Amino acid sequence: MDRFLARLIDGLIVGIPAAILQFIFQAAVGYWAGLFIGGVITAVLALGYFGYLDSNRGQTVGKQVLKLKVVGPDGHSNPTMNESIKRNIWYAFGIVPCLGALAEIASIILIAVNINSDPRRQHWFDKFAGGTQVIKIG
Repeated sequence: MDRFLARLIDGLIVGIPAAILQFIFQAAVGYWAGLFIGGVITAVLALGYFGYLDSNRGQTVGKQVLKLKVVGPDGHSNPTMNESIKRNIWYAFGIVPCLGALAEIASIILIAVNINSDPRRQHWFDKFAGGTQVIKIG
């Protein structure tokens, strides 16, 4: 539940500005072009947010609030930028209008199922990133 709440907090931090920008682009260039541009902007914001904070601090704002930390494959250091981007790459699926949203939903379901069935509570994207893991620190 902590990981879900952390993602919800982080989702609001990234999602609100992204939604505003998407609305502006849709008004300026039309629905479909704005949807695509908004998807690109959302992917860049999300991957930048998670990539930078996870690789430099091991925590996003949501993880800080809920006393969680993401660690690299060695189990104690912060993940690299590359590892963090890989574990969050599913945000880039939104670049493809409509189908991307379905791929993101499928990714969220895959993450939830894998976290609960894995003894180290790693989802597929953690494994794709080389073995990153979210741990409780408080």
